[in-house]
Order: sequence, then structure tokens, then C-alpha cells
Amino acid sequence: MAHYRESITDYEILNLEDFEFQSGITVPNVKLAYKTYGTLNNEADNAILLLHGVSGTHESAASVLIKGRKRAISPQRHFIIAPNMFGNGLSSSPSNTPPPFEGADFPPVTIYDNVRAQHKLVTEELGISKLRLVVGSSMGGLQSFHWAAIYPDVVKNVVPICATAKCSGHNWLFLEGLVATLEADPIFAGGSFAEYPHEGMRAFCTVYAAWAFSQEFFRQDGHIKLGLNSFKDTPDVLAQLFVPQDPNDLLTRIRAWQNADISDNPIYQGDFKAALGSIKAKAMLMPTSTDQYFWPDDNRDEVSAMPNAEFREIPTMWGHMGGLGMDPADREFVDRAIRDLID
Repeated sequence: MAHYRESITDYEILNLEDFEFQSGITVPNVKLAYKTYGTLNNEADNAILLLHGVSGTHESAASVLIKGRKRAISPQRHFIIAPNMFGNGLSSSPSNTPPPFEGADFPPVTIYDNVRAQHKLVTEELGISKLRLVVGSSMGGLQSFHWAAIYPDVVKNVVPICATAKCSGHNWLFLEGLVATLEADPIFAGGSFAEYPHEGMRAFCTVYAAWAFSQEFFRQDGHIKLGLNSFKDTPDVLAQLFVPQDPNDLLTRIRAWQNADISDNPIYQGDFKAALGSIKAKAMLMPTSTDQYFWPDDNRDEVSAMPNAEFREIPTMWGHMGGLGMDPADREFVDRAIRDLID
């Protein structure tokens, strides 16, 4: 099966050479794929870091937050840096790394690994010392939180959308259920598959569809807004995102999501409250009102522990997908919030 990266060619590569992952494993010739939009101004104060979610690339992040007319983030006004996570098929991943780290032998990856690599891109490769905004939705929001805690003197403003500073137990179990659907397909063979595990990926998308959208979405026949004939076709929306991907790549990102914790690093050594309290950036935490796995109450708790944070809930029936701009009203709500923060 063709990998989606074959259709994506407009990006650059930073060679990180020998990169030591948080696991202690060092991989040679590690690559970080990225794309920039716009121009850095003379004051170098218009740089924005744009981070993508679990199913995405720099292109999907741009589609969610910068594509379209009169967006809050615009290449006409900002210099936008959009890196790709490890494991997404463009940056170093199980599917594009040679032996002995190919496939299921690729090392575990954490959000901390991604953010350290991105910091090298921003500060060393691009020569930027301050970011006007770090923003992302879902896993992009997880990365945004990590940036604000790990590099508090670099990040001026941060907007995690549909994300928390640590993966909750409920969220972890939801993700483990997704992993189990894929691993139950005998074709997957523990990651050493010889052919694409279609049945496992179909089950993955079916389970995910019930979580990605909310109960209210289904109660109001939201599938009609997606142009679907039935709610039973909703997994097809997820299949468009996930089925072109390598399953080992996907599991690498899910494991990073499950283990996300802004305090799980040498800086904070597990002190979650200290990590939240260290964030100097002006923060706007934006869950949706109907997200089933990034629960708004977690964000409320985080806001109370952060020095300069605001809670602004997106009122939507779209569940987690409301943070991905699938509905124009949700997209405009997020844009207004970003304007309030950075303009």
C-alpha cells in the first residue's frame, strides 16, 4: 500500500545526526522534516510554532490553523514553523529508518524527544530565540504544553487545543483499546507484517470514530454534515486519515501520546505541579465542551496551577474533532481566541 508521504514533497529536512532518545537509545542520521510559511520580520518577533496531531503532518496542521481567509495565524503576518513528529512517516519513523531500527525495532519516542528535536530546529537551524506563539491541537496541544514547560524562556504565548499537560488514565485506556484492535489482527504479526493489516486498521478506525465524535454529534445526526448517508459510515472519515499510514508509525505516535507528561523529564523529575508552575507564557487552554478523552475539567485544574492561564471552552457538538476545525463556527471561535492572545 502506498504511504501518504509519497504525495507530500514540499518540506525540508534537518539532519539531527546521532540523536539520543529519552529511552537512552541513540539512532544515527535522525531526520526532522519541517515546513516554514511566511517571513521572519526584522525584529524576529513574529515566529509561531505550529504543531500537528496524531494523524497529521505539517500540511494538516496548516489546514487546521492557517489555511483560509482572515485567519488569526497568517503567512502574511507571521513566520510559521511546522515540524513533523517522529513516527509520522516524514521525520524519522519505523517506516523510513534502515536496520537495525526499522519497523517494530524503532525505539520508543516521547513528546519530550519531539520537543527537544524541534528546539534544535528553532534555535540552532533557524536562529530564533523567542516564539510569539506555540499552538497545536490534540497531540499538537500535548507538544505545546511541553514546549511551555521545558523552554519557558522561549515561549511567549501558548494555546493547547483539545489537549492536557499529561495523558489521563482514562485517555490512556482509550488509546490502549485502539492499540489492541490493531494488534489483534494476525496479519500485524507484532509489527513484523508482510502485508498491510487491513482488518486491524478497519477495527481501529471503527473504535476511534465513536470516541473522536461526541454523543451529541451522533444524537444530532452530525454525519449528515459530513456528507455521509449513515452514522455507520463515520469510520470512513477516520480511515481517510489513518489507513494510508504505516501501522508501526501510528503505534509510535500513540505510545508517545499515552506517555505524555510535562514533568516526565530530567528537568522536573515527575513533579507535575512544579512543571505547570514553571510555565511563564501567557496561556489559553481550549478544550471542547464535548471531548470524550481530553476532559475539560483537567484543563480547569491545570489553569489553577499555572501562573498566567485562561480557560476558554469551545462550545461544540463535534467532540474532539471540534478542535480540528471541522465546523466553521468552531474554527472561528479558536481564531478569535488566538487573536485575543497575540494581537
